[in-house]
Amino acid sequence: MSRVCQITGKKVMVGNNVSHSNRKTKRKFYPNLQTKKFFVPETGEWIILKVSVNALRTINKNGIASVLSKAIENGNILV
Repeated sequence: MSRVCQITGKKVMVGNNVSHSNRKTKRKFYPNLQTKKFFVPETGEWIILKVSVNALRTINKNGIASVLSKAIENGNILV
């Protein structure tokens, strides 16, 4: 599975390492992804998602059911 958050869609960004002499070489910025298991009380099921820590905060604030429905609308999660 690729390094993409299943809720927010955050993925790897590309940038530069800049040395003291201002030479630039390519590098990657990886999202802070965690594999987590969530219980969805509406369906009574456990689901496993690869989510960023930012998405975990959103789930804690809004609830897993509303966050899942928005992710399905945005096309980040396939049903």
